[in-house]
Amino acid sequence: MKPDAAGGSCLVSFREKSGVLTDMNRLLAQIMKFGVVGVACFLIDYVIGIVVLNIILKLSGEQYFELASMAGSALGFTVSVIINYILSFKFVFERKEDLNRKAEFVVFIVLSVIGLGLNQFIIWVCVGPLYGNVAFLRRLLNYNFAYTGAKVVATAVVMVYNFVSRKIFLEKKA
Repeated sequence: MKPDAAGGSCLVSFREKSGVLTDMNRLLAQIMKFGVVGVACFLIDYVIGIVVLNIILKLSGEQYFELASMAGSALGFTVSVIINYILSFKFVFERKEDLNRKAEFVVFIVLSVIGLGLNQFIIWVCVGPLYGNVAFLRRLLNYNFAYTGAKVVATAVVMVYNFVSRKIFLEKKA
């Protein structure tokens, strides 16, 4: 392949001119920023969740592990969604110009409630039927580790859902 005038290959020049590389770089940078915001929000979500879980277990006993997991997870998720909203539009997504802030927030909340439903379902499956019915897991993991494992699985699934749904419904189209 013959180099172009700038000394690069014709293929690179075509990619740069067509915007393929720049679009991909923008998307990768956006995914990285989303990941940083996600990690911060996960830590907030997780700390609140584990604290609430342990308070409920201390006050009411181990028989309420499932309920305590669900309550902690819901409260942590709710607080982290508000922080995620602020950070997402500050650092990750470009606002749609034709969508006012109230409508944007309502769409964000609706998408987040769907994410909460996914989160709660995955937490419930992990700490209820899975952990509760598999003796090996109960011997291997204490309640905090069971909750942590469930939270990591739920977060991974919900993070992908959040990125895709927000990109589709909330981000300004280029």
